[in-house]
Amino acid sequence: MPEIRSDTVLPAHREEVELHTADGLTLVGELAVPLDREPVATLVTLHPLPTSGGFMDSHVLRKASNRLPALADLAVLRFNTRGTESPRGRSQGSFDAGNAERFDVQAALEFAEFRDLPHVWLLGWSFGTDLALVHGRDPLVEGLILLSPPLRWSTEQDLAAWAEFGRPVTALVPELDDFLRPDEARERFAPLTQLELVPVEGAKHLWVGENSVKRVLDEVVARVNPARSPLPTEF
Repeated sequence: MPEIRSDTVLPAHREEVELHTADGLTLVGELAVPLDREPVATLVTLHPLPTSGGFMDSHVLRKASNRLPALADLAVLRFNTRGTESPRGRSQGSFDAGNAERFDVQAALEFAEFRDLPHVWLLGWSFGTDLALVHGRDPLVEGLILLSPPLRWSTEQDLAAWAEFGRPVTALVPELDDFLRPDEARERFAPLTQLELVPVEGAKHLWVGENSVKRVLDEVVARVNPARSPLPTEF
């Protein structure tokens, strides 16, 4: 069997989709689901900061979509938040520093509910972690997985609200992160009492390199569909 490499795209049913926000915008995205069976859980992904180059094709999210429907029976929804452009297209509207993006998060969750996608988890990366923490407390959401959380817009009140909400939250914090490293993260996340903080030795904010990507995807699957963890390295 061939080794899974950085450019590997495994079989899945991939569909270009549109999300419609409560304030009247159309967002572009893609839904990937297992090719020949129903998904057992769903990742709704929230990309890094668009003003710094983040979009639905940011590499960890793209690789999650390329691999996890086949390897872990997951549905993966990716989309561009308002004003963000990628090869898929440009979402309407303009960047609003995490404020009006609450409508984008809600539109994604409404899409998942409309499609009857099972066991929805939010997978946020950098800016996407703030969107998840600030706007993701929805009964549909079974948990959060946070990659490189900077806690830039999330407040202590948001963290305390998640603690009260009670759903599981896992934060993967790179040892060499540019914004928030594990020791400081432990202090700042203190109000979120059920947080599982996973320091990742040698990793950086952008999770560059196949070893970093494999570590992220393994950690994600271990929480969302542990029966398929650890992931194979060949397919």
